[in-house]
Amino acid sequence: MSLSTIIVPSEYSYVIGTFVASAFVLQWMGFRVTSARKRLGVELPSLYADAAEARKDKDKHLFNCVQRGHQNTIESYAQFVGLLAIGGLKHPPLASAGGVVYLAGRIAFMLGYSTGDPSRRRAGMFGYLGLITLLGTTISTALSIGKFL
Repeated sequence: MSLSTIIVPSEYSYVIGTFVASAFVLQWMGFRVTSARKRLGVELPSLYADAAEARKDKDKHLFNCVQRGHQNTIESYAQFVGLLAIGGLKHPPLASAGGVVYLAGRIAFMLGYSTGDPSRRRAGMFGYLGLITLLGTTISTALSIGKFL
């Protein structure tokens, strides 16, 4: 087994900037959940309003939609960060652009879901183009390190 030296290009600062932006997006989503929790009467430590309650109470349903929009983003966040960090080693501007598209999609997803109509979350589907871009840059980076490219 041989070791590879990883050289971080100066353009990697774009990747770092995208990562920092992602932290702001997650915080914004968290603030929306906290605000909805207070406004709609869902107390901690409950992650969601009870399903039976949400079927009867429009406010509880709305809270669950806001919470789900945030939770869905958290569920894929580790994947996003890993792909951004690794793909950005070889393709920093492209990985950063993919990350920005993904984050814009997450914002649109959250805004759509937060209406209380879960089908409106589809407004953020374009974000997957960014995720696919990140997957491609990460595969390219892996193949380069492995001397396949």
